[in-house]
Parts: sequence; C-alpha cells; structure tokens
Amino acid sequence: MTAGLHISDVARRSGFSAATLRYYEDIGLLPPPGRAGNGYRLYDDDTLDRLAFIARARQLGCTLDEIADLSAAWDGGECGPLQDRLRTTVAAKQADARRRIAELVLLTEDLRRAAASLERHRPEGPCDDRCGCTTTPTEEPIACTLPADAMPGRMDDWDRLLDHVETRSVIDGGIRLDLRADVPVDELVRLATAEQECCRFFAFAITVDERGIGLEVRAAGDGLAVVHALFGVRSPQWLPTPSTRRPSSAPDS
Repeated sequence: MTAGLHISDVARRSGFSAATLRYYEDIGLLPPPGRAGNGYRLYDDDTLDRLAFIARARQLGCTLDEIADLSAAWDGGECGPLQDRLRTTVAAKQADARRRIAELVLLTEDLRRAAASLERHRPEGPCDDRCGCTTTPTEEPIACTLPADAMPGRMDDWDRLLDHVETRSVIDGGIRLDLRADVPVDELVRLATAEQECCRFFAFAITVDERGIGLEVRAAGDGLAVVHALFGVRSPQWLPTPSTRRPSSAPDS
C-alpha cells in the first residue's frame, strides 16, 4: 500500500482538485487524513480507491447526499451490498433520465407540429381557429392513409411497444395507457407521430408526471369507438365499414 501521498499527489492521480478534496473531508465523504510532522495531509491508496468510487457515482448523476448514503455501503468493505445499493440508485436515475428525455422529445415534436400548423393557413385580419397561433387543429375525418402493405409492420411495432403497458383507463374522449419506466420513449413518440399522420382523426398526448409515462389517445365522434377498439379492450360493437378504412395499429389488450 502506498502511504504518505500528499494532497497534490492525490489531486493529480484522482482528477479532483485539492480544494475539492478538502471540501469532501469537511462534509465527511473522505475520512480525516493522517498528518506529517509539519502538519501536511498524508493519504494512502484507500483514499484513491474511495475517490474512484466517488468519481463513478458522480458520473452516474448521484448527488453528494446520495454519495454519502452509498458511502455507508462502501465502508462495509464488501462489493455485494454496495452493488445492491448502487443498483437501486441507478434504476431511479435511469427512470428520471427517461422522463427528462421524454420531456425534451415531446417539446421537439410539439415545436415541429406548431411549425407545420403555422404554414397551413394565413387568415386575413385577426387570428382564427385554424391559423395555428392559439390552437393546433386536431379534428380529422375517420380515415387512414397508410398503404395496406405497410400495416402489418406498423401493427408489429405497436404490439412490441404496448408490451410496456401496465394499466389502461378510460378518460374524457379516449383512453390512457400507463407505461412502465423502461418504455422506449423515442419509439413511443415516433409511432404516435407516424400514426397521427396517417390517421389524423386520432389525437395523441404523451404525458410525463408523477404517475410516470402515459400515452393518451383521443378521437371525436365515431372515432372514439376506434380508439377503444384499438388501444383498449376490443369491442365487437365497432366494425369497419366500406367507408372507413381500418386504422393501422391493432393492439389487443
């Protein structure tokens, strides 16, 4: 074991500044170091190992309070309990990161749709309900423009995604799907966007809140029966008619 490392040596080998090392000592993340006769701090390899652990925890987005909590497991000297504690922390961080990614992806998609809406209609005089300044039109005829040969692939994509559904609930004008934290959010946004483009009577909303990640699907009028048939419990009361093409997604619950 290397002993007698000065703070400058530890700073160079760990990547932490001397000021940070002194701060970590002050808040208890590092144990008090030994002292030379002249009062200089002296460290050993155990300190470097602990700093490597702290650096890894910081890389994973842990706060100093979380690192302090994890340090109790580190002090036990056994990897297994530390892994267990770190695994729980990482899982929570992963879910939080997915939620933040979802929020950014949703904002990007909202901006794209807003930009497209602003190009469709320019009224003479004041804003109206189609100009895109105050609303985004959502009501569309019940029809699907997806080519028939593309439908099986789209259905398979939805089936894989809806494997992540935990619960379904009826909401005003549609249905809400509560999804597990491991749902691929980028795929969810892609599919919802693609579906809305070919079946414009659908209105999709992806929510990220205290309930977790949810997909809300709505439609007006006769389209509501289609929503329940495709995203909820399949109802035999709804059957496609010659004037209504079957929407492309057909997940069973």
